[in-house]
Formats: sequence, structure tokens, C-alpha cells
Amino acid sequence: MGKQNVLTKKAMVAAVCAALGMGMAHAQSAPTQSDKPADATQKPAADKAVQMKALSVVANRYDATNLRMDSTNTVDVLSAADLQRTAVHNVAEALGLMSGVNVTTTGTGYFGGVDGAARGEGMFASVRGLPSEYNVNLINGANVAQGMPYSRSVQLSLLPPSGLQTIVLNKTSTAEMDGDAIGGTIDFRTPSAFDFKKDVSGSVTASGRVESRARDYGESGLGGGLAAEMQTKFGSEKQFGVYVSGYYDYRNIANSEIGAAESASNDGSWAFAHANADGSSAAGYDPARNLASIGANAGIASGFERRYGGNVSLDWNVDPTLHTYAKMTYAYALTEQNTTYNQLLPANVTYVPTATPGVYAPNIGRIANRFWFETNPERADLATIQLGADKTAGGWTISPNVFWSIGRNDRPEHVEIDGREDKYSQANFVYNQPSLLGYGGGHFPYPQLTPALANSVNNIASMWANDYGEVTRIRSGQKRGGAKLDMRYDFEDGPLQSIKFGVKYSDSSRQFANRDWSTAGINDGVTTLGDLGIFDGGYSSIFPGKYPWYTPKVSRAAVADLIKANLQPSDLDTCGSLYVNNDNCNTMRGTEAVSAAYAMATINTGDVEIIPGVRFEHTSIHNTFWTTPHDADGNELPGYFDNNRTVYNEPLGSVFVNWRPTSNAVYRFAVWQSYTRPAFIQLGGGSQINISNGVTTITRGNPNLDPIKATNVDLAAEWTTNQGGYFSFSGFYKKLKDYIYDSGGGQANPNTQGAGTVLVKTPTNGGDGTVQGLEMTARQKFQFLPDPFDGLGVSVNATRQNSRVDLGRPGFANERLQAAPRTMANAELFYEKYGFSVNLSYHYTGSYISTYDFLNQGQPWDDLWIRPIRRVDLHAGYAMANGLQFDLQISNLTKQYQYWSHIGRNSLVNSDIVDAGMTTLLTVKYSF
Repeated sequence: MGKQNVLTKKAMVAAVCAALGMGMAHAQSAPTQSDKPADATQKPAADKAVQMKALSVVANRYDATNLRMDSTNTVDVLSAADLQRTAVHNVAEALGLMSGVNVTTTGTGYFGGVDGAARGEGMFASVRGLPSEYNVNLINGANVAQGMPYSRSVQLSLLPPSGLQTIVLNKTSTAEMDGDAIGGTIDFRTPSAFDFKKDVSGSVTASGRVESRARDYGESGLGGGLAAEMQTKFGSEKQFGVYVSGYYDYRNIANSEIGAAESASNDGSWAFAHANADGSSAAGYDPARNLASIGANAGIASGFERRYGGNVSLDWNVDPTLHTYAKMTYAYALTEQNTTYNQLLPANVTYVPTATPGVYAPNIGRIANRFWFETNPERADLATIQLGADKTAGGWTISPNVFWSIGRNDRPEHVEIDGREDKYSQANFVYNQPSLLGYGGGHFPYPQLTPALANSVNNIASMWANDYGEVTRIRSGQKRGGAKLDMRYDFEDGPLQSIKFGVKYSDSSRQFANRDWSTAGINDGVTTLGDLGIFDGGYSSIFPGKYPWYTPKVSRAAVADLIKANLQPSDLDTCGSLYVNNDNCNTMRGTEAVSAAYAMATINTGDVEIIPGVRFEHTSIHNTFWTTPHDADGNELPGYFDNNRTVYNEPLGSVFVNWRPTSNAVYRFAVWQSYTRPAFIQLGGGSQINISNGVTTITRGNPNLDPIKATNVDLAAEWTTNQGGYFSFSGFYKKLKDYIYDSGGGQANPNTQGAGTVLVKTPTNGGDGTVQGLEMTARQKFQFLPDPFDGLGVSVNATRQNSRVDLGRPGFANERLQAAPRTMANAELFYEKYGFSVNLSYHYTGSYISTYDFLNQGQPWDDLWIRPIRRVDLHAGYAMANGLQFDLQISNLTKQYQYWSHIGRNSLVNSDIVDAGMTTLLTVKYSF
């Protein structure tokens, strides 16, 4: 970690504490990163752990094993080699290789649903059954800004694997770590020059990729990237270190999507197959198993993603007792996603008697065919800067640190345009069937088209143009900065080994604005979509291999130009009729200041290490939002900015016990408290005031929401062997209180309170919940086999978890947590020898709930579920002695569907499906 010195135990502790940050994994210093590929036969170190906690990168799985074994809390680690040998698009997907982590391909807001999933990559990570906003995200131990518009999540798809070199997932939290982590604390680490052996070294990496689904559409599907890094140590005693890295990559996509669940939610395209005369579910039928799909969307999500960024680390070992550092990271991603949708919507739905007395079936009298094009662009970036030092004096180690971060998730210019064959006539297409969809193998849905419908879907250009388009611009971001001071005193003798205490202050500001403009309608009875000049070629099949419909390609630029040419200032129509309200109604600002102090001790009694601690966090949140009033006649009045305030005071206790009977085993027990603050949109969402019949109803955020609190228990055991093996088992239990679920821009648990003439509708806390689970990890390299088979090995991890939560709504007292599958597993067969590395891996994620009450029926039967995900990945690489390394990575080798959601746990009738095919990535790296 720095200049090597012969030190006393206390001085050694100080020297390895370079870049120490509160909220990071507390792990013993790992061996320095090699400048050449690590010897795969190296065995884990067997030294007993001492209290040397450092922030470092690790080169390979053996270094990662050492870090896990020597840590004082339960951690999981992905090394630089792990990230290089995995066939993933970003660090979110890399996290899915760890036990207890579920990676979701969709979020909330404009990241949500099938459109978000159609990008074909993982976006967020759920740890141990808790949603992604229950995690703390760090880069080099410093908190990162949260730029998402409707939640506290961090969009991890922004970060490519090449931009970071070690990921440490803390599954338990000691007192010196941030307290708002019920799920986990994820620390993305970049190296410093002192993590390398050579005085000067570096590497250059070039890559090329191809997306198979884009090739199915006749598109290139090509992409690629460049990355480079360099480090040097200089000075009379090599006391200065500089590390610099940078990357650029891009990918072009064209993915298939089906939206039957989406159509059901947005357009009411669902019914009960066995119904009463009024359309309600007939008695004796389970509503979730009684669904029929009477409409669906089919489309293509095409576009590109461009990412670039870099890292800088400046280090100075001033003397054996003082180390200073500066670390900077930046990541930028620009995504252009264009979705072309063919919409088949029901009309004239009636209910007709069946052979069963009193039971009716839906009859779709007619089908309307419509065309819809929309973009889902995103401009996101994330930057961090931190300055710090580690100073030892006597038994003291003093570590000051200042940090700053900015994060943005903007939707710079979302445009959409549509056409309708039924714009001037409601005749539509005669249908007279109980369902639009038929089902093939694996229950894949197929729209049943009449000849007239088939002709219409293949002639989109002849549809009537509805208007000249719509544009929406969203800005969302956060700036966050602060300072902290950690102080530690190490004792020479006695069971009390050390005491540590510190303070931290962080302040942040958040801004969100959403404005929408709609152009005038086209009602001349002449203009078709083909007349607008927005088409540029076409696709011969809207869903290759499934739906052979011709559909046109839409030029995003042409749509944007069309809107610009026809847009009037008065077309602003965000959420009202008055300009001042439309300009401000979806505007929100907020500040959040968090002050924290902690104290902890480390007590050693023989082979047992006991770490009690206490932490206190004070949070002050100020929100500013727009209020739109209405008079007694329902007329909209000019609005105004209002504000509210929320204060939290959270004392958090913890006790960690580690027993190390041998140098190859550690047994852990931990109890700690944590919490998560509600999303800003729930605390300070915009306010609407309506007066009707003398009753005033105020709809607004709730500054009195309680944070979600958790008491956590963890039991774990870890072993290593002298034959290349590592094994771990752990059990965890979390007791939740005042649960709040992720509801995007809507209210969570909306509840109307008050009496008489004034009623207030606000989000509310739910009830209690529990999460419990078991995790297992095993890795064995067969070093005992004869050459060359001693390079073979297997790695397996598996998680089984159960969750239950009370949403706080009638009928929802026994729900699963969102994004919490019961079963997750990864299995890998690998070979490492003579410079070769081959990894064949299998990933499984069980079904889980994505959205509660998807159809707003007030019952849990209509939750939106995600179908189990199965994926096979392949990596093959060869490292040459001259520094050249070649790697081939294939993600989703068997081309499974990346996303399949459905309404109701036991029904696939109303499904959303994304087919993103297979991704192949070839990289060539030269290290010097």
C-alpha cells in the first residue's frame, strides 16, 4: 500500500491505512497488485488476522479470499481478474456474480417497465432481498451522489467493468460505516500507484463487440472500446505515486419487446376469462389465474450507448508516519433508445354467456391498430473527488478526509409521435374473439391477426397522423459533499487492542424538473404518417422469428425537427392549464444534511475478537415543491412554491464477534442496527389542492414519514484449505419496521386523513417485515490433480431467502419484498494454467415481485412478477509472457430472454418480454 518499511505493529497499522474512508469494508491489507498475470497456483495467505484495515485493490481471487478472511465484517469481493474474465456489460451485472445479489434490468420512472428492460443490461442491484435504494454506494470509500429522479438508487449501468478494478460488498455494517444501509454497502475501488510492484507500468486495452439481436434485424450491432492505465512512483525514496486511467466504449442495440402487461396497465387491455355479466371475476375463480389478454404491443428498441470516464490517484508518503492522497473519478454515459411500437387495442368489449350458467366470457368486438414511436434518452454522469491523509503519532492514527460528488440522470429530450387508423372513424377491425393472444411453446404469446389486421400492421405509413409530436425534458441530479475525521488509538498490551471514534458531516442538494410540450393535433383528414417525412427505411420483421410484420424505421432527428417546426410557446402542458403551473408543477428541490458520530472498540481475548460500537446520525431535510390550487368550481389557480422539513435522529448500536481458532478459519456473529430514509418524492412531492362541494382535498408529500428501520443479525463461517479451496456459509435475519416500497413518482401507501371540510392525501409508512436467508460459497481449484488437470476448478454460490412485509394497505399484509427472489445461484467451471483461462458459468435468479398492485385493483393478485432468469456465459483468455493478453467473452450464450414479467404469480397470459440476444466481446490488452 505504500513504501515498505520495517515497522512496529502500531506504525505498520498506520502505514497501511492509506486512503481509509468511513463507510468502506474494514479489511486487512491485501497483497499488492501484480503488473503481470498472477500465478494461478498461488495459495491463500495463512497469517492470522491483525487489525490492519486498508482500502486497496486486489489482483486475483486468492487476494480476494485473503481480504474476505481477514475482514472484521462479512464481505464479498470481486477482484480485478474477476472483472476482466466476466461477460458482463457493466458493474451492476458484475455484482450479480456475488451471493445474495439480484440484478434488475428495470427501475422506476423513465427507467421502468419493459422499456427500461429493453436496453438489455442490468441497471440496479438488490442485496439480501432489499431494494437497491436500501444500499450505500461508495467509490474508494467516499459516498456518491444519487441522481435518480424518484428514488435513492444509483444507476450502476453507468459504470463499465473496465473503469473499476475491485468491488467490495459489505453485507454487515460496523459503527464506523454509514448507518443508512439495510441492504449492503458497495465500495467500487480504483488502484493507486502503490498497488503495483514496478516503478512504472501500464496497459492499453482495445475491444470489439457484437450484439446478436441487432444482427437479426439487419443492423450492424457492432461496438467497441479503448481503455488505458499508467502508474509511476518517483522521488528520492519513491514516495510519490501517480495512477491515471481512462476508458471509452460504445454499443449499438436493436432489441425485441412485447408489452401485453404494459398494454393491460396503460390501456386497460385485460379482462377476466370467466366473468360475471359486469366483467368482474366470476365466483370460484382465482383472479390471478382467470386473466385474458385483449390487447398487446410489439416493438423494437434500437439505439446506442456511449460511455467514457477515468480515474486519477495521487499519493505521497511524506514520511513513515504520514500518507496523503487525492482521488478523482468520473463516468459519463449517453444513451439513445428509440422504441417503435405497434399497438393492438381492444374496442367494443362485451361479455357473452358461456355454457356454464352465470359465467360470461369477454368478446372483443373490434381491434384498433395504432402506431407509437417514443425515445427514452438518458444523459448520466457521476464524479467524485476526495482528499485525505493518514497520520500516526505514538499510538494514534488520525485520518481526515473531505469528499465531493455530483450525479445526474437527465432525460434531455424525450420525443414521441403516434398514428391511428381509427382517428376519424371508430369502425376499427371486426374481431369477435375472447382474447387477442394465442400461446405457443413456453407460453410465448402470438397475436391472432385477421387478414384485415395483418394488412394494416404491414402498412403503418398509411395510418392517419395524430399530431406533430410531443417532447418532454427532465433534469434530475444531486450534488453532495462533506468531511470526516477518524481517530484511532492502538494499545500495546491487554485485551483492549484499539479504540476508534470519529465524526462525519455531509450536505447535499437535489434538483428535479419535468416539463412537457404537446403540439397541435392534425385533423385535416388527409395527412398520414408517411406524409410527415419521419420514416427512414424499415424492418422486415418486428420480432424476428416470431412476428413477421414489416414496420418502418423512424428517424428520431426527423421527429425532433417536426416538433420544433410546429411547437408553440402555449403548447406547454405538463400538468395543468395555466402556463405558470405547467412550468413549475413538476419541479422539486431539496437539501439533506447528515451529521454523524461513532465510537467503537476492538477487544481481543485469545482467538476471539469483539468489536462493540455505537453510531448516531442526525438528518435534516428541506424540500421545496410547487403547489397548484383549484377554486370551489374546479378552476385552476396560479400556484406557488411551498416547503417542508423533516428531521431524523437515529442511534445505531452494533456488536461484532469473530473467532479464529486456526489461521484457516473464522466464525462470525454480528448484531447491528441500520435504517433507510424515504425517497425525496415521498417526503416533498408536489402539492395539489382541490375544492369540491365545500370539501378541500390536499394531495402532497409527507414530511412526517418515518425512516425504514432494521435490526440485523448475521452468522457466518469461512474456511480456506492448503489445496486451493475456499468455503463460506452464512445466515442472516433482518427485522424491518415502517416499511416503504418503491412506487416511482406515485405515492407509497396513499392514505387520506382528516375530517370535515379538509382532507389530506399523503404517502404513509407500512408495517413490519422480515428477511431471512442462507448463503453458501465454495471454490475449489483441483491442485492435487496431475498436470495439466491441476488447472481445473469449480466455483459455486447459492442463496435461499424468504421475505415478508406489510405494505400498510388492506389486503397487503403478507407480501414479498420487491426484487427479492427466493433462490439465486452462480456456478462456474474454470481452467487456469499456462496462461490460459477458461470460464463457463451459469447464473440463475428465481421469480420475484417487481411492482405491487400493477392493475390498481386493491388486491395482491395483480402484482407484477419477473419470471426466473437463466443465463450461460463463456470466457476464454490467453496471457502471453510478453504482456499481451487476449480475452473472448460471450454473455447469454444460449440467447435466453433477458426479461419476462407477467401479471399474477401463476399466470403468463399478460406478459412483457425482452429479447436482447447474445453479446460477444473480444479484448486485446497489452501490459508493460
